[in-house]
Amino acid sequence: MAQPVDLVYVDKSARQLYLMSGGKVLRQFQIALGDNPIGHKQQEGDERTPEGRYLLDYRKADSAYHRSIHISYPNEVDREKARLRGVSPGGAIMIHGQRNGFGWLSSLTQQRDWTDGCIALSDADMDVVWDAVVTGTPIEIVP
Repeated sequence: MAQPVDLVYVDKSARQLYLMSGGKVLRQFQIALGDNPIGHKQQEGDERTPEGRYLLDYRKADSAYHRSIHISYPNEVDREKARLRGVSPGGAIMIHGQRNGFGWLSSLTQQRDWTDGCIALSDADMDVVWDAVVTGTPIEIVP
């Protein structure tokens, strides 16, 4: 990609992930979300995808899914809200491809929400995101 990606923008209601540079869309991808996609992630096991601004803070090439980039959820506010409710905020929220060995099913799996709160792409789309995004890139996830 000629221009550096300075923001990953996720629109949950549109099920779209955008690679942005200087406020302009470079690429756009269809995504799948957690099984319970409406609302901000509140606690471990709620199957919601977080909302807000985070960082893509590390990459994992050898995950159970085709490449994974970690989202820095939970932040301090998320942890405090969960603590006040007496629950774990959860974690391990990633952008990733399909479960290893099942990439050929993405034309079906990407038609519905199926993750535990992660943002899923087809393997081919994940390869583009993997190559375009560097560690430390901000991600903004909106309802």
